[in-house]
Amino acid sequence: MPTELMETNKVEAVQNGTEQTRTNKVFIPRTDIYESKDHLLLMADMPGVKQDAVDITLEHNILTIYGRVEPPKVEEFGLTYAEYGIGDYRRVFTLSNEIDRDGIQASVKNGVLKLVLPKSKNAIPRKITVQTA
Repeated sequence: MPTELMETNKVEAVQNGTEQTRTNKVFIPRTDIYESKDHLLLMADMPGVKQDAVDITLEHNILTIYGRVEPPKVEEFGLTYAEYGIGDYRRVFTLSNEIDRDGIQASVKNGVLKLVLPKSKNAIPRKITVQTA
């Protein structure tokens, strides 16, 4: 469930090389970040987002995730009352130089975006042996 409403007016998104304007709510997805010796793992909650509706861009050190949600349609019924907010998701992260940009992997399952960010070899801790002089 999204926690913060980021923007309620127009959202510009680029799809298929054309600029498109959507009037929709945009939420900041809750994200957990895990770290291991070799990787960072981001888990972003984006309920209702399908794999083909996720855009991930990396420009310079800025990683942007965007997920589009299509409102559910119930045939022969019109929405009278809703307690659950429907909207897209967008979040921006600044990456350090310690991330291997070529090795980033992403997947979506059950409304959770999983991003695996491998650390560059220079950022992985290593032990330096002391040699005798």
